[in-house]
Amino acid sequence: MLQLQRGFDRVALCVILVAALSYASQTAQAAAAQRSIAVMDCTLIDDNASYNDADTNRTQQARLGLISNDLRAQLSDRQLFRVADNAGASDMIAKLSGAQDLNACNGCELQIGRKLNVERVGVCWVQKVSNLIININLRVEDVATGKAVFQRSVDIRGNTDLSWRRGMKGLVDRLADDADATR
Repeated sequence: MLQLQRGFDRVALCVILVAALSYASQTAQAAAAQRSIAVMDCTLIDDNASYNDADTNRTQQARLGLISNDLRAQLSDRQLFRVADNAGASDMIAKLSGAQDLNACNGCELQIGRKLNVERVGVCWVQKVSNLIININLRVEDVATGKAVFQRSVDIRGNTDLSWRRGMKGLVDRLADDADATR
């Protein structure tokens, strides 16, 4: 009986090892199959900018940074894309974004994507109609063709860190559901 038990333990161990190696291989293949993306910092179109004070402007800039970082983290954590570090194109980004919004620059975002050697580029902008009505937009483009493979907007109500973060999560949820955009 003891001989039979040892033989069974060896077979069970082999099955477990084969399963673990198979899982590890599939995980590595999935990671390798992910498309790469460069995500530009979100920009703001504020229809009420003339009414803002310095504190409001600082708060909005902080929120843009917050959701830009959230977007990158969610794309990476959810394994939708391999998110590139934009540092390799920081001079180009600073020059181009200083002259215009990257969401409406007639393809300059594609230049950045080519410089960073990525397959996709993500452009995000927030349109603040009022403190109550805010739209967060995301467009993902194929760097090789310039074609938009994903473009969606979410409307949020309320101008808080939480509402902006929930809006960004909603966009990433929609992106995750769109297999053509991520694969």
